[in-house]
Amino acid sequence: MKIISVFILIFATACAGNHHSKHKNHHKGHKVSHSWHAHHHRFDDAEKWAKVFEKEERKKWQKPNQVIRTLNLKKTAKVADIGAGTGYFPVRIAKKRPAGRVYAIDIEPNLIRYLYKRKYKEGLKNLFPVLGSMDDPLIPEKVDVIMMVDTYHHISKRAQYFSHLKTYLKKNGRIVIVDFKKGKLPVGPKDKMKIAPQQVIKEMKEAGFELHKMESFLPYQYMITFK
Repeated sequence: MKIISVFILIFATACAGNHHSKHKNHHKGHKVSHSWHAHHHRFDDAEKWAKVFEKEERKKWQKPNQVIRTLNLKKTAKVADIGAGTGYFPVRIAKKRPAGRVYAIDIEPNLIRYLYKRKYKEGLKNLFPVLGSMDDPLIPEKVDVIMMVDTYHHISKRAQYFSHLKTYLKKNGRIVIVDFKKGKLPVGPKDKMKIAPQQVIKEMKEAGFELHKMESFLPYQYMITFK
């Protein structure tokens, strides 16, 4: 199975304003890699990428606290974030649910090393970075919630991939998809790369999931929960 090369937050975490367009020249003539994201970046300098992904201004449109509240997590919830990058959501969730477990999944070794440094620096005993593979997130145990932020539109053969994710969910477990809306936006990937929420719902149904709820509080993204 092909999935798009790591770090799916490359566009999402386009919190750099229009991060994608800033790297336009970098992608000219660059062969597309079919792992977790279409345009493969190297993450040799994770500290540099953290400054891009963790920009304070991202809070204005990503609304992380409201997103986490909407997840309605139990105190001991087990959560996996696929495409965790530098830990934008996993770190926040780990801090809010110290009695739970948070798995930060990525396939880029340098980002996993960065996540370990962040784990120990911030004293997050309940944060567990995991180096996944291109076709399997390798979550160590069944979890209550799997979330993907700005990641869904990078994955190919989605019905097959998400069908496999069912093996990592507890009974009544949920998958939460946050991704960019169609249309001209100040952040995110080019419009042709975006996937409309109706298409997400259709594809997730094909993978064996049913729509639970859809949120509309994010200005540039949709947030859809499936069971």
